[in-house]
Amino acid sequence: MAHEQRIERLVLEFEKPVIELERKIEELRGLAADQVDMSKEIRKLEQKARKLQKEVFADLTPQQKVQLSRHPSRPYMADYVELLCEDFLELHGDRSFRDEPAIVGGLARFDSREILVVGHQKGRNTKENLHRNFGMARPEGYRKATRLMRLASRFGRPILCFIDTPGAYPGLGAEERGQAEAIAKSLQVMASLEVPVISLVIGEGGSGGALALGVADRILMLEYSIYSVISPEGCASILWRDPAKVPEAAAQLKLTAADLAEFGICDEIIPEAAGGAHRDPAKTASYVRSSLKRHFKELDGARPPDLVAKRYEKFRSMGTFIQVTS
Repeated sequence: MAHEQRIERLVLEFEKPVIELERKIEELRGLAADQVDMSKEIRKLEQKARKLQKEVFADLTPQQKVQLSRHPSRPYMADYVELLCEDFLELHGDRSFRDEPAIVGGLARFDSREILVVGHQKGRNTKENLHRNFGMARPEGYRKATRLMRLASRFGRPILCFIDTPGAYPGLGAEERGQAEAIAKSLQVMASLEVPVISLVIGEGGSGGALALGVADRILMLEYSIYSVISPEGCASILWRDPAKVPEAAAQLKLTAADLAEFGICDEIIPEAAGGAHRDPAKTASYVRSSLKRHFKELDGARPPDLVAKRYEKFRSMGTFIQVTS
């Protein structure tokens, strides 16, 4: 009931026709409960709703996918850990300054294998978002992640990273404590880890705050997630100084999963439940589970030096350049 109310309050503009049809179906089901046979009408409307949903979601713009990636009802890292893993034990602190709730990490069991999970965590309401800093980690968060990943590598545990952040926190205190250095160190450490590393973008992957958990053997993205050097809003502000240009910026940034798969950055696009992950988190998690099992199996048994060498080559091969000779 609470989930239904949450969806009702947070309907995106392009979702409205589908949601309205689903509400009509629920009304008819209520009439059917009063012993009025509405089964034929309900079946027709269900078919119409499924068809409409496919049509709407088959032609989403990049900006609409950005909206889906940020949907407040979308499953977060903690939801996926609960749905995918067993025996999760959270570990805290960077052993230098403090714990950072915007990044969560700990030991868990996935598909009978012991792994480390680490990733960004947002909040569901104002109180939680203030506690989690809206998923924007300070330097101690990246130092905690680095500490845990080194620990996992030392004990031979594969690593699963969940990426879901607007970006690293740009506040004065974060900059004073070395935000850029903490992110750079995370990139360096991840590049040299001698265990399999998989990074999964589950929502928005923004800027260096996302990349800090993205140097992996496999980069996977959910169907309606995004991964970009800057947000469309930030891009529109810098290039055009015009908020009306946000949809154009979203298109130009090539931030969707399909774009990144085409560029060879994303290794696999994981489908979401019809209408987005927030409509059926359990079904989306089942798709994620199948993908993760396959990729971990492919990485099993690789020699540590080979893992590091292939990871290096993976990132060196990204992008193109033109060499001009005089």
